[in-house]
Amino acid sequence: MGIPEGETKPEEQRLGPVLRRRDQVQPGTTDQRLLDTEGDSEWVHTDPWRVMRIQSEFVEGFGALAELPSAISVFGSARTKPDSPEYEAGVRLGRALVEAGFAVMTGGGPGAMEAANKGAREAKGVSVGLGIELPFEQGLNQHVDIGVNFRYFFVRKTMFVKYAQGFVVLPGGLGTLDELFEALTLVQTRKVTRFPIVLFGTEYWKGLVDWLRDSVVAGGKASERDLLLFHVTDDVEEAVALVTKETGK
Repeated sequence: MGIPEGETKPEEQRLGPVLRRRDQVQPGTTDQRLLDTEGDSEWVHTDPWRVMRIQSEFVEGFGALAELPSAISVFGSARTKPDSPEYEAGVRLGRALVEAGFAVMTGGGPGAMEAANKGAREAKGVSVGLGIELPFEQGLNQHVDIGVNFRYFFVRKTMFVKYAQGFVVLPGGLGTLDELFEALTLVQTRKVTRFPIVLFGTEYWKGLVDWLRDSVVAGGKASERDLLLFHVTDDVEEAVALVTKETGK
């Protein structure tokens, strides 16, 4: 349904907060297009519709995690093998965090994430997995008790920071590094407060720490105090003690 016969196209059109003039005026009204049973279905792939999906993901995430007890986000590689020392460290870490009074939140996938969830579950704590839609992802691991799957990385990242009191970062790849530097940036810029970040595995993280000190800080791209934004350890008890001390728990 367009412009009634005998009427001319208006020069100005207001559609909620949007103003359209001249050639950008659309036929009909918003209600009309909503209630029309015919027409193109391409609207489900448009940016305005994506905004609604994004909003719904925030609502679902907030609703699922709002009553979560104090939590620590644990990151690490999905490629960590179940028979590796890193996997066993993840299990011990998940268990120790629960025993210290924390819920454990991971990306919900296999590898190091599964290990931390497994430890949390074995300790009878709250084991949370925040999954992401990926073409090669295997879904949430079996040790997740509360799971939320997201379409959008940035919504998922918000949940990790909003509902966690700190990060423990096991050896990982690009996704792990992404989460690590996101957290470091948020703390550096004071977008979050009282947010401990612990890198677990001194040998694995040594090259990165050296590069930050010898290239980034030495080149004036960051300050010396930025190296104090994180801690490095090989000890599960020390990792838990560090997040416990900084969160005041």
